[in-house]
Amino acid sequence: MSKKLVVNIIGWIFGLVWLVPFMGVFMTAIRPMDELLNGWWDFSSFHPSFNNFYQAWNHPTAPLSRGIPNSLIVATSATVLPLVIATMAGYYLARYRFPLKKLVYIVVVITLALPLQMVAIPLYEMLLKMNLLDSYIGLILLHTAWGTPWITFFMRNFFTTLPPQIEEAARIDGASDFKIFFKIAFPLSLPAIGSAAALQFTWVWSSFFLELITIYTPERFLATQRIPLMRGVYHVDWGVLSAAAIMVMMVPILVYLLLQKYYIRGMIGWSMK
Repeated sequence: MSKKLVVNIIGWIFGLVWLVPFMGVFMTAIRPMDELLNGWWDFSSFHPSFNNFYQAWNHPTAPLSRGIPNSLIVATSATVLPLVIATMAGYYLARYRFPLKKLVYIVVVITLALPLQMVAIPLYEMLLKMNLLDSYIGLILLHTAWGTPWITFFMRNFFTTLPPQIEEAARIDGASDFKIFFKIAFPLSLPAIGSAAALQFTWVWSSFFLELITIYTPERFLATQRIPLMRGVYHVDWGVLSAAAIMVMMVPILVYLLLQKYYIRGMIGWSMK
């Protein structure tokens, strides 16, 4: 009992350490700046308002009302595409034998350690030659290519934990490989897919580097590109910046809440087998 109490106390401490800076950002977003001069924890004068959120949503030069839909288009597409490709690739690596299988697996693992900045110039030149610069298609293809290896590695490890007896029984009954995958393996892999989807969506949504080198037209800017543009030349409105950061941050949190059941089962449950 005492051990459980200590673990809970440590967990609450880590939670509070994370919560304190977030409370500072949240208070900056809902309170006027003159109330924060003595610290956000000073509530001698407290007049909350959502005016900063309204200004960030309808900003004259970088409105989030346009940036968030743009980010949803890219993040959703760049999550679904690599999930479809990597789930099938991971199943193939886990269940089938083919020439150079170990080499393919090693290449997949090596790409996980490849820094994005190292290949930025070749990626830029490739998109330039393909006329895909300043387009969502090019950006989605980059995120898909970058997300497919780690999701393949993730799904391959998941499929190795599933007992192959069910699939072998279906194959004896005459089921094809595609039918076995879509009728048996795919439904059983939903927890892992939910985990990978939450992580991939969060990473694509929060990405800034690839967007910076591929998207140039202001109307096409994503949410992460618009927040730095809210800074003024001679004045920085920290309340508007904080409100914008919170609104952008809430989207992946909502995605996580929707996929929480699958996320926990995929990240913890199958790894305990």
